[in-house]
Amino acid sequence: MQVIVFASQKGGVGKTTLTANLGVAAEIAGDGPAVLIDTDPQGSLAAWWNAREAETPALAPTTLSDLPEKLKALGEAGFRYALVDTPPAITDAIRAVVRRADFVIIPVRPSPHDLRAVGRTVELAREAGKPFAFVVTQAKSNALLTVQAMAALSEHGVVSPAVVHDRVDFAASMTDGRTVLETDSRGRSASEMTALWEFVKGRMNESTKARMAKVA
Repeated sequence: MQVIVFASQKGGVGKTTLTANLGVAAEIAGDGPAVLIDTDPQGSLAAWWNAREAETPALAPTTLSDLPEKLKALGEAGFRYALVDTPPAITDAIRAVVRRADFVIIPVRPSPHDLRAVGRTVELAREAGKPFAFVVTQAKSNALLTVQAMAALSEHGVVSPAVVHDRVDFAASMTDGRTVLETDSRGRSASEMTALWEFVKGRMNESTKARMAKVA
């Protein structure tokens, strides 16, 4: 089982929205079974899942301290991907979560304040020796700031070419336990999530091949 951790010391960057949408994207792409893990005390991901009618992706309630045992059990149960939502903080517990990751996604809003704050999360992934990528979220269409943010982030790591734009359908779909892939599968937001999942899956496959080459 591959573990994807969504991490950022900033709140409001879209970690929960990305976790839910990418979990659904994985299932729709035929890459499941996927399981979502909510380690944020606010429980936003769990609340979304509880309002959901569809049975997939699964949800596995746990705490930060119990996560290692939970991940082991989920892997043994046959899940292919675990997507872990984390609280907006940098703590020893979150460091332990990142050490369990196969891939770390760092959501960043295209604003000067968010760009300045991203350094500590990058350090977290690098200290753990984990591959990571930035995902620009809540971007405004045709905004120069988005392009500038992607250029600035590219100096510190890989940036997803799939940008998540600021649209009301993301929040609207989450209110009743769905995602943009389910409310409007042909919409622009759904296309962004499909492209983002393909990017994440591709980066993880590259990382796995690189690790295997080192062992060989």
